[in-house]
Amino acid sequence: MDVNVRAFRVVQAALSDTPTTETAKKAASRKGGLIGGRARANSISAERRREIARTASKARWRKHRRKNTSL
Repeated sequence: MDVNVRAFRVVQAALSDTPTTETAKKAASRKGGLIGGRARANSISAERRREIARTASKARWRKHRRKNTSL
């Protein structure tokens, strides 16, 4: 590889917003996360899912209530 070509590629890599390896890592991570969520939902019982949803709902309403009481 010519020295000028190599220098040009180094400058391009330094000036680019995100390196291509980082983009590939993000894509792989997202894909794994999507699969993981579905797999977890399939592995837990309906009763446990309801418990999780109920806890999340209570937390949201508690947060909402705190915002409105400070007015």
